[in-house]
Amino acid sequence: MNDGLVRWLWRDYLRRHLPLLFVAFILMALEGGMLGLLSWIIKPMFDQVFVAGDRGAIIWVALGVFGIFMVRALAGFGNRVLMSAVGQKVSAALQSDLLRHMLRLDSAFFQENAPGVLIERVRGDTMAVSTVWHTVLGALGRDVVALLSLFAVALSIDWVWTLIAVAAAPVLMGPMVILQRWVRNNARHGREVAANLATRLDESFHGIDTIKLNAIEDYETKRFDTALARYVRALIRTEASHAGIPAIMDVVAAVGFLGVLSYGGLQIIEGDKTVGEFMSFFTAMALVFEPLRRIGNVAGTWQAAMASLERLYAVFLEQPSITDPKTPLPPPAEPGKADVVLNAVTFAYDDAPVLRETSFVAEAGKTTALVGASGAGKSTVFRILTRLADPQEGTASVGGIGICDMSLSGLRDMFAVVTQDAQMFDESIRQNVVLTQDAERLAEALDAAHVSDFLPQLAEGADTRAGPRGSSLSGGQRQRVAIARAVLRDAPILLLDEATSALDAQSEALVQDALDRLAQGRTTIVIAHRLATIRRADKIVVMDRGRVVEEGTHEALIKKDGYYAQLYALQFDE
Repeated sequence: MNDGLVRWLWRDYLRRHLPLLFVAFILMALEGGMLGLLSWIIKPMFDQVFVAGDRGAIIWVALGVFGIFMVRALAGFGNRVLMSAVGQKVSAALQSDLLRHMLRLDSAFFQENAPGVLIERVRGDTMAVSTVWHTVLGALGRDVVALLSLFAVALSIDWVWTLIAVAAAPVLMGPMVILQRWVRNNARHGREVAANLATRLDESFHGIDTIKLNAIEDYETKRFDTALARYVRALIRTEASHAGIPAIMDVVAAVGFLGVLSYGGLQIIEGDKTVGEFMSFFTAMALVFEPLRRIGNVAGTWQAAMASLERLYAVFLEQPSITDPKTPLPPPAEPGKADVVLNAVTFAYDDAPVLRETSFVAEAGKTTALVGASGAGKSTVFRILTRLADPQEGTASVGGIGICDMSLSGLRDMFAVVTQDAQMFDESIRQNVVLTQDAERLAEALDAAHVSDFLPQLAEGADTRAGPRGSSLSGGQRQRVAIARAVLRDAPILLLDEATSALDAQSEALVQDALDRLAQGRTTIVIAHRLATIRRADKIVVMDRGRVVEEGTHEALIKKDGYYAQLYALQFDE
């Protein structure tokens, strides 16, 4: 799995930044190599300057130390800037690709995954991955070169000393491997807990009115505190596992220095080694353990990053089941004159049946109303027609062309949808209406939907921001903005889902007038619980438990004295 993830990252994201990585690696190698030179120059500093008192050596030793630190400073600055740029660009590309991929997945994916979880995938996991590039690649380019140069200096002085210094390392490899697994498991758990925390926040902010109306601020705070406590515990465990790796390195260093000082100190006292040799070796080995600690940290950082990468890759492996056909047919030449037909459509969510062999015809240019109790399957019909869901059995067609035989874009271009909960974006009213459409007919759309009636009351007119989820607008204003969007879309088939159900009488009258204008000349399918609003429909399709039980005009259905008449009488009595 790890190899596959690495190949995927290299192929799709890192390879495009190869020139920057190449330059950064050269700079890293220079920075790492300077540590070896620094430990090497310690020997003449002690033997020729401090012990022998060679005045001439002072200049070149001092200039050498100065040059080493200057090269290290410039190379370190350059590679860190370049690696940061690569890390941020890779993170941005991952976020963009992940969002693009998610937006193409089936609606069922978003019903199964809470918004907070998905936000944490797009932001949290990708940001966790971005921090690894500088650490991991920096260790490979800088710290490996530093280790090689420092060990070369140490070996050139005394190979026995070097062997003693690292003697404890093999013994601690087992605990290191176990610790790395612990890091990865803790990191994976931490990302899941972080996603749960994001979900709690999303629900609290999204449901703020419900929280206030039910006076459950303390209850929601306790829920968040519980999730937050789990998150803190997960972070502490993750940091503890990270901290264990450099701790092991320090144990290796302690054992190594104990051995070298005990063995090498006697050789210096006996005159077999010079002070400069010992100080050069001691400096090299002291500097060795810092890159070793960083490389040890890399193991933990990499394991944590792999946990996030696995979560990201799992999303990329998700594939939509609702896709374009291999050879899509063009939409009907005149969709406005084409009937919309459902033929024996059966659909179920998991094992819960919603539509049972549902069949009806919505005639072109006329208004067809769908009525029935909650749960009858009316909204599911809209999801089937727009292919937000595909039926398990049966077909739906427009003008004799199956909706599954058209491209998704071609199919959805034929529909304009206005629902009871009109989705607004935190953009200007103008942008909420236009979206990606041509804005030439914007003024006409605003007038037709009665949006122009309330624009003068707003400080910035059409440039006033709608607020998060349209919170700056009233319910009636949001509905009118949604209708203006549908007017500008100018689609031949109009789907209205309880578009006036939550409005006061004045707003309902304005919205209904806008809807009547919008429906002129279009094939219109209406969902309505309030039967008084669809009395003028050309056809009423009555649904009960996923089946069509009656069809006809209002007058004909009342005379029939069946299920519709009972619903109407019930509402009239109320």
